[in-house]
Amino acid sequence: MDPITLALAGVLAYRTYQGKGKLAEWIGHTGPNADPASAMGGAAPQLPPLLQSLGAAPLAQGLSDLLKDFQQKGFGETIKSWVETGPNKPVSAGQLEQALGEEKIAWLLKQTGMSREALLEGLSRELPPTIDQLTPNGRLPTEEETMRRLEAPKPAPAA
Repeated sequence: MDPITLALAGVLAYRTYQGKGKLAEWIGHTGPNADPASAMGGAAPQLPPLLQSLGAAPLAQGLSDLLKDFQQKGFGETIKSWVETGPNKPVSAGQLEQALGEEKIAWLLKQTGMSREALLEGLSRELPPTIDQLTPNGRLPTEEETMRRLEAPKPAPAA
C-alpha cells in the first residue's frame, strides 16, 4: 500500500482509529493483494478504494474535524478553498505541520513508517485535491451523502 495514501486515510480517520493499532489492519488491508474496499461490499468508483473502506461516519467526521483543526490553527481560508469549487490554495509542509499538530503527526508517522519530511511533503501535495474530491458540491457532505457515495452502484434489473 502506498504510504501517502495510508497517511491520507489516517488524517481523515484519526479520531476513529487512533489508539486501535495499525490503521491498515483496521480498515481491512491485511496483505499486499487485499482489496481495502472489500469491507464495504464494493464501492463507488469516484473515491479512492482506501477512502471508501473507511466508512461514511469516520469519513464525514474526519472531514469535519480536519476543517475545524485548520480553522483553529489559522488556516481556515486554505482548507475552505479545497472544499469550495475553484482553485485550491497550496499548503506548505510547515503549515500542514502546524494545522495537524504534533500528536496527529506522530501517529501518522507510526502508521505509515514514513520520514517526517516525506509525510508532510506528500500530504501537502495530496491533501488539497483529496479534500476537493471528497467535497464535490463545494461543502462538507453530510454523513448520509457520504454513505450514498460509498454505496456500490446497484445493477440494472435484467430485461
